[in-house]
Amino acid sequence: MVVGCVVAHEDKVLLCRRSIEPSYGLWTLPAGYLELGESAAEGAVRETWEEAIAAVDIEAPFALLDIPRIGLSYILFRAKLRTLDFSPGIESLDCALFHIDDIPFDQVAFSSVTVALQLYVEDYKAGRFKVHHGVLDKRMGSSPSDPSGYTFRDHISN
Repeated sequence: MVVGCVVAHEDKVLLCRRSIEPSYGLWTLPAGYLELGESAAEGAVRETWEEAIAAVDIEAPFALLDIPRIGLSYILFRAKLRTLDFSPGIESLDCALFHIDDIPFDQVAFSSVTVALQLYVEDYKAGRFKVHHGVLDKRMGSSPSDPSGYTFRDHISN
């Protein structure tokens, strides 16, 4: 299980440029594997600290995205920065706040992150955040960041 945060500050989201494979050098949300003994929210806060040296407060669940082909489920939370102090952690080359209209979708590391960011932007522009669930069907042989390497199905939100 992968846990992480869509970290917001005003009309911007925090992204981290990966310093590890897969998808070295591409942008992602601060997220990683849940560790034994922690809740999903605790793991999301820890991963945000590890990847962006950013202290955050969880606001609400945001998305559960299943990727059956690779046996992963993503649990993402909406979170707010406590302060504007953040910097790259050991797994990040860089961290930056991107205005929601300037997210570099052509440089996003994973299809799950692309979907999560698209849902976040849609909700932000609609003026109401929802909780989302959906399934990403990865195409056999597609890379993690292939924009046409998946279909998003069974999307439900409230």
